[in-house]
Amino acid sequence: MTDQFQLTDDQLAIQDMARKFTADRITPFAAEWDEKHYYPVDVWKAAGELGFGAIYVAEESGGIGLGRLEAALIMEAMAYGCPATSAYVSIHNMATWMIDRFGGPEIKARFLPDLVSMGKIASYCLTEPGSGSDAAALKTTAKKDGDHYVLNGTKQFISGAGVNDIYVCMVRTSEEKSKGISCLVVEKDTPGLSFGAPEKKLGWNASPTAQVIFEDCRVPVENCVGAEGDGFRFAMAGLDGGRLNIGACSLGGAQRCLDEAVAYTKDRQQFGQPIADFQNTQFMLADMATDLEAARALLYMAAAKVTANAPDKSRFSAMAKRLATDSGSKVVNDALQLFGGYGYLKDYPIERFWRDLRVHSILEGTNQVMRMIVGRDLLRQ
Repeated sequence: MTDQFQLTDDQLAIQDMARKFTADRITPFAAEWDEKHYYPVDVWKAAGELGFGAIYVAEESGGIGLGRLEAALIMEAMAYGCPATSAYVSIHNMATWMIDRFGGPEIKARFLPDLVSMGKIASYCLTEPGSGSDAAALKTTAKKDGDHYVLNGTKQFISGAGVNDIYVCMVRTSEEKSKGISCLVVEKDTPGLSFGAPEKKLGWNASPTAQVIFEDCRVPVENCVGAEGDGFRFAMAGLDGGRLNIGACSLGGAQRCLDEAVAYTKDRQQFGQPIADFQNTQFMLADMATDLEAARALLYMAAAKVTANAPDKSRFSAMAKRLATDSGSKVVNDALQLFGGYGYLKDYPIERFWRDLRVHSILEGTNQVMRMIVGRDLLRQ
């Protein structure tokens, strides 16, 4: 056995730290956050102290400068407690990384210290009511007026909208489709920025989702990340990592439900014996474990490719996201079946994971778009 399939000692230490943090600060409270629609900002601050607010932000910018596999290990560990919370940490990391990776020294100095510590929390604003999968069709305009841009338009499905401090927004600075998009950092108290009512959702209740609305919102020109017109390229560059993270969140949630199902089926008696003794139960558990390990292996390999900037990194990220999110949802669904009627009750965590993981097949690029990316890449060769 070569060491290429083993995590390094450093990676195991990071995974262990994230698991301990989750067991202490997330898992015991996650059901209550879901029920009360509570956004655990205090937990973010504690995660920030461990460096989880800037996992792949460069060390010279105050981050912990890790790779995408380490990020996936952290997201997977946290999702074992609450996928909505873990996914939110992913979004904050993507927005913070974008400023670090593409911003100039001045904008980095202004925003990164607070974001790295999670003293301030970031949202990422790309999707609009009329542009989801076709992200380059976005219509929110930013027109230059002296030393400001004047923004008008609406962003849809924005995690943390109305609560978070910083909004990293993709806006249209010219009519060219993808080349006319720029990236602006907008602060919460900017006049002309407002938020829609929190959306009522199937899952992800521990993370608020709302519209971000710009009405003659004046943003300083120096809040532009990188060059005008480069925003779409930045947005796409962030997606490989975002897809790995959301796949990792599905792995963590599915692992939790598999573990719960193993424990439950050993305990639950029917026809005079534990249901774990029935071959059907064993076959279901075996398939769940196999599918989960296959998805995990592909996701870790894709993460290593993104860190190494391999030429096929986007194809592998798309394949891994598709497989991990679909497999994760199926594992949770099968766990719910093994729990029988009790799986449908909120007394057990399975139904919450069933609800939370469902959206992972939609966000960070739908799984249909993932297939498009893979198919096009295969045919291009």
